[in-house]
Amino acid sequence: MFWTEILTAVALVLIIEGLLPFASPGRYRQMVAEIVRLGDNHIRSVGLGVIVAGLVLLFIVRG
Repeated sequence: MFWTEILTAVALVLIIEGLLPFASPGRYRQMVAEIVRLGDNHIRSVGLGVIVAGLVLLFIVRG
C-alpha cells in the first residue's frame, strides 16, 4: 500500500510537470530562460514557498 501511494504521487507530479511544455512549448522555453536569470536565493525562496504550499495542502487533504 505504501509504495502504491508513493508511486501514484510521483506519477501525478510527472503528469502535472509535463502539461506546460506539452501545451505551450514556446512559453515554457521563455519561462525557463527567465528562471536562468534569477539568483539562487530567489529560486530557493520560490522553492520553499512551493514546499510550504504543498505541505499545507497535504495536511488539509489528508487531515
